[in-house]
Amino acid sequence: MTSPQNLHKKAVHMRATWAHRCNKLIFISSVTNDSFPTVGIDVPEGREHLTGKTMKAFQYVFDHHFDDADWFMKADDDTYTILENLSVKQGFLSGGAGYIISKEPLKRFGAHGTNASMCRQDGGAEDAEFGQCMQNLGVKVGNSSDRFGRSRFHCFDPATHLMGDYPRWYHIFDAHGGQNRTVFIPEIKI
Repeated sequence: MTSPQNLHKKAVHMRATWAHRCNKLIFISSVTNDSFPTVGIDVPEGREHLTGKTMKAFQYVFDHHFDDADWFMKADDDTYTILENLSVKQGFLSGGAGYIISKEPLKRFGAHGTNASMCRQDGGAEDAEFGQCMQNLGVKVGNSSDRFGRSRFHCFDPATHLMGDYPRWYHIFDAHGGQNRTVFIPEIKI
């Protein structure tokens, strides 16, 4: 997900680093830009429309790219992903870090995602609304922790995760209460 003003500030760096290693890369924006390229969808820019943008983006992917992959990742233009960390058959919903769904949830979304009684079409907190949509569609969320019990998706900058200075909402909503972070402590020899 990107916006016209972020194409050459953020999206260009995403495309030049980790995103070019994806099997298929589609930048969704409010405006089509054939030279970047981006797919324009009919949703205004702004935080208050992130839910609508996500819903229309997944509908676009279902309509045009369903057979192109087995897994589909939603990431914003300020996301950095280590693709090797995604090789688990589980899911996770965190808008800041992005999230991944398999083909079956995308199929369910394609069939019922435009039903406003199942999936909010715009407004609200985008990641929470998409999570509620998936729940309403009967999609279960799996644990995406690595073999050491560490989170694979981080919605804050690295310093926040290392220092553990999380906002109150994170302690409430994080499955591990903000305790599932990686902290490296150097060994001290005396």
